[in-house]
This record gives sequence, structure tokens and C-alpha cells, in this order.
Amino acid sequence: MQPIIIVLIILVVLVFIALIKTVQVIPQASAAIVERFGRYTRTLSAGLNIVVPFIDTIRNRIDLREQVVPFPPQPVITQDNLVVNIDTVIYYQVTDARAATYEVASYIQAIEQLTVTTLRNIIGGMDLERTLTSREEINAALRGVLDEATGKWGIRVNRVELKAIEPPTSIQDSMEKQMRADRDKRAAILTAEGIRQSQILTAEGEKQSSILRAEGDAKAAALRAEGEAQAIRTVFESIHAGDPDQKLLAYQYLQMLPKIAEGDANKLWIIPSELNDALKGLGGIVNLPGNGGGGGGGGTTTAPAPRREAAPRREAAPFDKD
Repeated sequence: MQPIIIVLIILVVLVFIALIKTVQVIPQASAAIVERFGRYTRTLSAGLNIVVPFIDTIRNRIDLREQVVPFPPQPVITQDNLVVNIDTVIYYQVTDARAATYEVASYIQAIEQLTVTTLRNIIGGMDLERTLTSREEINAALRGVLDEATGKWGIRVNRVELKAIEPPTSIQDSMEKQMRADRDKRAAILTAEGIRQSQILTAEGEKQSSILRAEGDAKAAALRAEGEAQAIRTVFESIHAGDPDQKLLAYQYLQMLPKIAEGDANKLWIIPSELNDALKGLGGIVNLPGNGGGGGGGGTTTAPAPRREAAPRREAAPFDKD
């Protein structure tokens, strides 16, 4: 009985192992390559799959999701003989599990080497400045070459990104100095523009202020002149309305003489020629009959004194006030 039990146990174990090898569960977004006696038979898709145990074997399980692979920095020489280090990131997806298994030994290594050689070809035709400012152009060119080459491997390159472009240290220092100089230049230009605009606004304000001040002075002068003219007209009309005679005018002349002589700075003043006429008028008033010029009673009159020849009339008689 013991040998029979041992044989049964061995058979049960073999059946269990056969069942495990017969039923293959493939996860979603994955595929498996089946070989029979070392030859490709079929590709298992996601789900429950049945294979022949001990005859069919699973060669490779491949993830069909999009993969992201960063590559280490690669030294590349530009057209102006400068070495730059470029980091790349590849986004790819396996579209044909059979081709990815049998058409290339290691598609990751193949994509990396193809990326490096393509980068050297593209960057070799650009100078440093264009390399730093043409990332989109480099990405598009690199993706086109990679997609065309990896199509027969069952790989689709969705995106290629340049993660970093690092020029030499000396070039970085020169670029920083140039950027700093450009920023200082722009700051100086903006400062000068601000000062210029401020001066222009100040000049415009002073101009407007001067114009307004001049207009105010002109209006004030016009109003003063108009007021003086109105006062002169009023005085002139009043004089004409009063009909003054020569005696009143002579009296006014005499009243104005002290005012002319007022002031410490008046060292020299001029007597107008009309003052002689005024004095004659006043003299006539004094010599009128009944003003004390005749003798006592009796009604006798004295003969007037012989008239002296008048001195020639002077237009102006200047003399020193002191």
C-alpha cells in the first residue's frame, strides 16, 4: 500500500503543477509571448488564457502602458565647437509585443543609443545660442527620427523632451555677465526714460503756470488801466461839469507845490510855466478895488504905478530844494 500511496501523491502533485501551467492569467495592459519548443506560437492578451503545459512556455511578459525613461547626460558638440551636456526623457509605448521581443535584443538600450546619435547629428548643426533657444525644434526632429526607427521594433515614441542643456562653466559665467549687463542696461534706460518724462511733465507744468500767470497779470493790468481810465474820465467830467475859472486853477497849482517838494529824494524839482499865469491871476484878485489898495476917504484915487516890463517867461525854473 505504501508504494501506491506515494505514486498517487506524485500524480496529484503533477496534476496540480499541470493545472498551474495550463491556466495563465495576464493582467490588464500587458501581453505575454508563448513559445512551443523554442518557437513563437502566439501572444497572450489580458485575461484568462489556456496553454499546453510542459510544451508551451511563457517567453516574455511585456507592459503595454506608456513608459517614461530618463537617459543620463550626454556630451554633445555644437557647431561652434562647444561641449554641452544634454539630459533627455523619452516617452514610449510598446505596440507590438512580438516585434519588441524578437526584432531587437533590448529596445531600451537601442532607444538610448539612437537618441544619443540623433542628438549629436541635430546639435552638431546648431550653435550654442540656437541650441539653447530651439528646444521645441530639437524635440520635434528627435521624435521624428526615433519614431521612424523604432516603428519596426514595435515601439511608438510619443514624446521626447530635453530635460536640461548645460553649457560649459566658462560659458555659463559669460552668459550670466551678459544677462546682468543687459538687465543693468534696461534698468538705466528705464531710469532715463522716467527722468525724461518727469522733466517733460515739469516743463509742461511750468509752461502752463507761466501762461496762466501772464494771463492773470495781463487781465489785472487791463482792469487797473480800465479803472484808472474810468477815474480820469470821472474827474474830467466832474471838472467840466463844475466849469472852473482861472482863479480856481491857480489855487490848485499852489496847493500842488508842497506835494511836489515832498520826499527826501527830491533834490531838484521844476516849476511849470503855468505857475506864472496862476500867480498873475492871484495878483489880480489882490489888486481888485476894495481890497486895501487905495487911500483914505475923499474918494480920491491914486494913479497906478508905472508898469514894469515883464521879464521873459520861463518854461521851467529849476532850483535846489536845499
